[in-house]
Amino acid sequence: MIEPVFERHHFNFTAASPAVFTQPSEGSGKDIHAHFCSDCGTKLALTFERWPDKIGIYIGTLDDPTRISVRPENSKHIFVSEAPSGTLLPPDVKIFQRHAAENDGTPIEPTIYSKPVVK
Repeated sequence: MIEPVFERHHFNFTAASPAVFTQPSEGSGKDIHAHFCSDCGTKLALTFERWPDKIGIYIGTLDDPTRISVRPENSKHIFVSEAPSGTLLPPDVKIFQRHAAENDGTPIEPTIYSKPVVK
């Protein structure tokens, strides 16, 4: 799943306000808010109690998802510990077994492979 994260004040829903389902994160205990279409159930975005100024948008819901350039320097893989066996981890990308930061915001050191690795 590709989920570009934006500053929340730069983003708004234009057609209608989505419905929201809230659930605490197993890792941080902080609430995660899943925004979805109340008509069809499509997940649109995530907002976070932990980072109230950010919004993650499901890239497939954008009018033109190709406008988001995914490169090693602007991306990371999180929750790799939950990826299915056989998942290909690309080289030169920050890899995290779960979160990229501790609950207090302290960054976690990523793993970066020099060649592709199969989990």
